[in-house]
Amino acid sequence: MRFGANDRSVIDRLKWLEGTLAPAMKKALLLSGPIPLKVIMIKALAMGDEMHQRNIAASSVFAREILPRLVRVEEDPVRLQEITDFVTGNDQFFLNLAMASGKAIMDPAKNVKDSCIVTAMSRNGTNFGIKISALGERWFEAPVEMPVGLYFPGYSEEDANPDMGDSAITETMGIGGFAMGSAPAVVKFVGAGTAADAFRYSKSMREITAGVSNTLVMPAMDFTGTPTGIDIRKVVETGITPVINTGMAHKKAGVGQIGAGIVHAPMACFTKALEAFAEYEGISITD
Repeated sequence: MRFGANDRSVIDRLKWLEGTLAPAMKKALLLSGPIPLKVIMIKALAMGDEMHQRNIAASSVFAREILPRLVRVEEDPVRLQEITDFVTGNDQFFLNLAMASGKAIMDPAKNVKDSCIVTAMSRNGTNFGIKISALGERWFEAPVEMPVGLYFPGYSEEDANPDMGDSAITETMGIGGFAMGSAPAVVKFVGAGTAADAFRYSKSMREITAGVSNTLVMPAMDFTGTPTGIDIRKVVETGITPVINTGMAHKKAGVGQIGAGIVHAPMACFTKALEAFAEYEGISITD
């Protein structure tokens, strides 16, 4: 269903997710109890993932956790093989769980009085939007930018759609582009340059966050925590906008991903949010 695909194969896959994968996962989790995804993310950072465009380690660790339980609860060998192939056959499998984790982590930060921390970032191929804590569900939008990166063979910038997707929730919580310093290998995939550039991106994100995580740490950067809690005041003051690792979609619906790269959130989202926040606080902003 990603990137506008809506043909018969998508419907069949959704029915398979509902009728085969979900019931088996539910039974496996009833057997094992909750699987702590934050622990998996900690391990994956130590293994070179940033969990937006590189999920190889996290997907493997999750598979190691879930598959021994699945073999105990799924009696049909054909269904078990299908599930195993699905979980292990996609290096980006954990991205689904990383996004859900980001949402679960950031939602409790909503509606905090006087807080100007970003609680969500998303883009739909036309606009980029952010939410900030004090102003709840209100979106602040600006035209989305084009990602810059590497295209798969046969494709170019002429084929690409402006940035889209709700996976930027990962950067909102402090992984993805913010954790590139822990995943220097990803820079070659997204065309970001060198390992030194990956470290530079993570360092620059510290300039616009409230702090760093005390659990999600980057071993390659002396175990510094990932920058966490984007502060709209710091974004506007420094002129530094959040960096996002992103997949590039074809402009024709249903073709799918044609490359990977980096995109920045547009500054206008943050200036609009800051003006609204100042109005909410009763602060007068002058040029």
